[in-house]
Amino acid sequence: MLGVLNLLQLVLYIPLLALLGQGLLYLLAGARRETNFFYQLLRLLSKPFTFVVRRLTPAKVVDEHVPVVTFFLVVIAYIVVTFEKIDLCVRIGLDACR
Repeated sequence: MLGVLNLLQLVLYIPLLALLGQGLLYLLAGARRETNFFYQLLRLLSKPFTFVVRRLTPAKVVDEHVPVVTFFLVVIAYIVVTFEKIDLCVRIGLDACR
């Protein structure tokens, strides 16, 4: 179970950082972000998660807000997985978690 939680944390960590970097480049690059190679790469890494969130959110949510919603949902999921991992480590002992 610890391996599954570690893998899930890693899978959530990648889009979390990609969305964070995308937001930072959104601020730095401005309107030229669409031609920025790194922005496109980060958008590609987070696309599976933003696609799922776009499908789950109502049509009233503007497309520009979907990455922000995705970021916060991934943060919440990452926190939940982290707390589950802590709970598991407390139950089985800290030596078994290393």
